[in-house]
Amino acid sequence: MDVPLWVWAAVLGGIVAMLVVDLVAHRRAHVIGVREAAAWSAVWVAIGVGFGVVVWWAWGAEYGQQYFAGYLIEKSLAVDNVFVWAVIFSFFAVPREYQHRVLFLGVLGALVLRGAFIAVGAVLIANFSWVLYLFAAFLVVTGVRMAVQRDSHIDPEQSRTLRWFRRLVPMTDAYHGQRFLLRRRGVLVATPLLAVLVLVEVTDVVFAVDSIPAIFAVTDEPFLVFTANAFALLGLRAMYFLLADLVHRFRYLKLGLALVLVWVGIKMALKVDITYIPTPVSLAVITGILTVAVAASLWSTRGAPAHAVAAPTGAPPFRQATPEELAALEPLWAPRRRARQGSP
Repeated sequence: MDVPLWVWAAVLGGIVAMLVVDLVAHRRAHVIGVREAAAWSAVWVAIGVGFGVVVWWAWGAEYGQQYFAGYLIEKSLAVDNVFVWAVIFSFFAVPREYQHRVLFLGVLGALVLRGAFIAVGAVLIANFSWVLYLFAAFLVVTGVRMAVQRDSHIDPEQSRTLRWFRRLVPMTDAYHGQRFLLRRRGVLVATPLLAVLVLVEVTDVVFAVDSIPAIFAVTDEPFLVFTANAFALLGLRAMYFLLADLVHRFRYLKLGLALVLVWVGIKMALKVDITYIPTPVSLAVITGILTVAVAASLWSTRGAPAHAVAAPTGAPPFRQATPEELAALEPLWAPRRRARQGSP
């Protein structure tokens, strides 16, 4: 697949532009409702599918099908990510109006980290073909583990990342609006919102360890791997606000994802020295598994009302800052400016 440098630049520029538009559209903290989330989800899906149509038209059906297979895998794995985010936000009692900013920065960091993972993976595959066997074995083992442990969920209270953050970083015990950092008595300290952001970023790294090898199983073109990841991630925030109160209805989705990981792992292992499974066949299998999993989930939970992930019992670990605390906030960068200007 020959992708000119200007195409890479145009795609990256378009992604940056879309991030800026999304940031401007949500610059003021507010609760994102289902209607707004559905509208944004439709926009992001249309952009992702439209890009796939462009790939199909410009580079042919084979590459178009590879893109859609990768996009479908990433979009489906994102639903599992949505559930983890819902658990984190519920545990830390993050106000809904502040969640979009955390997710925006989380997705921005995920784009950068996944870009690095994709670059490393592409170099390894290009120079060491036996790495595909490792990726394949990892995907099969991960799929089996996901199927066996599909009813287990993350427990933020036991998170080593949170314990590490609290031990190393001075932190307040209250949310101060959308601030991640503030200055107290001349000392820069973190707010709980920054701890939540760090936990969101770390969980995405864990998900990337699964999703990057999975997409390399359906295409070894770095351009397709990156764009499928990017366009799936761009719609992840809207998907969260659309599905956060409905995750309990996707009862069999994790089992379906486990089967997809096992399937692409087997496909990757066979591709090395035995046989290449055509992309249309692979795309049909992935689509079929996920369709059955979602349909079975929605049928078995029909009539179940929407509800948020259950919050932990007892008092939440963090509180909201009082009006007096907010009014007493020191300017974040004022001491540094005064130092530069030579003020006392």
